[in-house]
Amino acid sequence: MTPSLIPRTWLVQGLASGLSAVVGYAVGTFLWFLLRRTHHGLRLVAHARIWVPRGVRQAAWTILLVAAALVVLVMLVAGAYWQRELASLMGLEPPGYLGYLRAAPTAVGVAAVPIAVVRTIRHADHVLVRGLRRYARLPRRIAASLAVVLLAVVIAAVADNVVLQGTLTLVDQAFSGVNDENYPDAVQPQSPTRSGSPTSLAPWNTLGKEGRHFVSGGRSAADLAAASGKPAVDPVRAYVGLESAPDPQARADLAVAELDRAGAFSRPVIAVVTTTGTGWVDAPVSDSLEAIYGGDSAIVATQYSYLPSWLSFLFDGPRAEEAGRLLIDAVHARIQAIPPGQPRPREIVFGESLGSQGSEAAFSSLADVRANTDGVLWVGPPNSNRLWSQIVDRRDPGSTEVRPTYSDGLVVRFAGGRSARTVTQTPPTPWIAPHVLYLQHPSDPVVWWSPDLIWSRPDWLVEPRGDDVLGAMSWYPVVTFWQVTIDLTNAVGVPPGHGHVYQGEILDGWAAVAAPPGWTTADTERARQVLGPDG
Repeated sequence: MTPSLIPRTWLVQGLASGLSAVVGYAVGTFLWFLLRRTHHGLRLVAHARIWVPRGVRQAAWTILLVAAALVVLVMLVAGAYWQRELASLMGLEPPGYLGYLRAAPTAVGVAAVPIAVVRTIRHADHVLVRGLRRYARLPRRIAASLAVVLLAVVIAAVADNVVLQGTLTLVDQAFSGVNDENYPDAVQPQSPTRSGSPTSLAPWNTLGKEGRHFVSGGRSAADLAAASGKPAVDPVRAYVGLESAPDPQARADLAVAELDRAGAFSRPVIAVVTTTGTGWVDAPVSDSLEAIYGGDSAIVATQYSYLPSWLSFLFDGPRAEEAGRLLIDAVHARIQAIPPGQPRPREIVFGESLGSQGSEAAFSSLADVRANTDGVLWVGPPNSNRLWSQIVDRRDPGSTEVRPTYSDGLVVRFAGGRSARTVTQTPPTPWIAPHVLYLQHPSDPVVWWSPDLIWSRPDWLVEPRGDDVLGAMSWYPVVTFWQVTIDLTNAVGVPPGHGHVYQGEILDGWAAVAAPPGWTTADTERARQVLGPDG
């Protein structure tokens, strides 16, 4: 019931509490199982039954159940208070106290199914032990140990080969159907600077739902001119879907061919975007960069999955990394092939969420990033990002994990929320080009989720909490892991500036890492007026 990063409804709270109850039950059952498999444990149980009267044992159970019910009621009220406080902090409507009480029966229902499965496994163990003793003539200890091993092997095989792989296959097939759909406003572009156009090498019907939305979107020429303060140019938007080419390398090669066809290498800047799971490119990402350059820019992206972002985040890391590495390497090689003396576009790398993990995979170190790009903007990086983790772990003494400072901001900087607008001045020390910038929120579960939460208290729950995280949030073994895991499912269900919602900060990010020569803060504010609050 304790608070985590994202406000929870009674339904989500019931799910979180039910899962935590299952974990507690499983741990207790496992310890009891081990106790009864040892000689000393059996003696201890026997002595307890002899020396503690049955009436005392029954009374103890009654007291325990009443106390547990009272604790649950108190925690429900406290939980509702915390959720109201967190919702208000993020500008959301607070939940009602009475409605929140529905979390209790929901938790019971959630816990019932896995507990029934555990009881079935225990029954199978008893049957297996009896069978081994009767038919194989094995001693009790050997039969019990062998039964544990056999059950563990069967459960692991079923979980991996049947449950996990089967679920992923079904989910992938389900969302592949969504990939064939269209947004209502997605219309095939006619401009030769867009993939999916009649002259494109990547046919419209192969781009996927998100790809078709990306290439058909964008601001009007009037908006681009007003935002940049100069005449607008039709921007290049190159995109390759899963069905546009047979494998990741072929998709990367086709993306470069699309850039060539559209004349992208004569533009002053090319942004290489590693998408999120479904192939999504957030509209503010493309709109903001094109606004800064008046459309005289190119953006390229490829699709690597059908899965929605939160599922891709949990299961699709290797595919994202492969797609990011192949595309960045292919574009970089093409730029390097431009003869000396001829103008080369600036190569800017962008990745949001799992996309940042994918684009990070193209680089072995921060030095490699600086040597092979002209700027990087990584937004909402997962905790498992290798480069991000290395930089944060080596942050300057006195800076926190949620807002780290690395080498006095000389090479790489971190910002998020309101601080995104002042990142070039904070810290007030030189920031040498190329600029590398991470945008992250203290309340973003994508940034802070890690399996380590099961057994280890992270620095961000030791240090002072971030500005949109309640001070009441604490770390509890296993429980905090489940809470933050559930937070992932609603990470984008909060207002901008919180959770995994970075709208309103992307323009500042682009201005910090990829602004054209002579661009000023006043220019950024002019573009913001055109783009609106989501820029």
